[in-house]
Amino acid sequence: MIPRMKPAGRIALAAAVFAAGAAFAQQYRWVDEKGRVQYGDVPPPGAKDVRKRDLRAAKPEPAPMPFELARLQKDFPVTLYTSPGCKEPCELARAALNRRGIPFREVQVWDPDTNEELKRVSGATEVPTLVVGRSVQRGFEQGLFDALLDSAGYPREGILPPRAQKAPEPPQGYVPPAAGETQKPVAKPVAAETPSAAGRYATPEPGEPSRRRGAYSVPGEDAAPQTPAPGR
Repeated sequence: MIPRMKPAGRIALAAAVFAAGAAFAQQYRWVDEKGRVQYGDVPPPGAKDVRKRDLRAAKPEPAPMPFELARLQKDFPVTLYTSPGCKEPCELARAALNRRGIPFREVQVWDPDTNEELKRVSGATEVPTLVVGRSVQRGFEQGLFDALLDSAGYPREGILPPRAQKAPEPPQGYVPPAAGETQKPVAKPVAAETPSAAGRYATPEPGEPSRRRGAYSVPGEDAAPQTPAPGR
């Protein structure tokens, strides 16, 4: 069971984000005697590297990552597995993470190596797949995505500023299907899966097929042929 963030931790995280945003409203930036970057309306005597900021033209500097968020990223890193040919479900998954302001790593699954990596961490080759720490959600369902992130202690939507992380460029060497050609095997939805006794977010055993609604097969991973039963 992933521990939840305590209410005090959520408040501290929100306060850190607010303080970082407030710094952008100050006119001056300088370095104090301890080497720390400070912001304010008037720099104190002895301040070093004093810079006046043009708030009308200058873009805000990246806010430092709040400590609690940095700790969560270290303990429960977030990885989203997609593929170049996965459109709507992968876009919805990416947008869900961006709305909550959660930094994440996106891995495109498109060749034998990335297929093997996804199978190793999730037990299948379906996209989108969300991995939070060691917990896995195959297929996009908003409620299950939120529950997985909540369990890890990530702030709920509206606490962190939204992100705008875009889909990565197709990998070098990836060849999309030609016009009118269908890339095989065709990605297809699978039926909903009933959570097992091991827990809602237990990682399936390697080779176990996923039946969670909304999951899509990754192109390049052919299903194993079925041997017909002998006739009577």
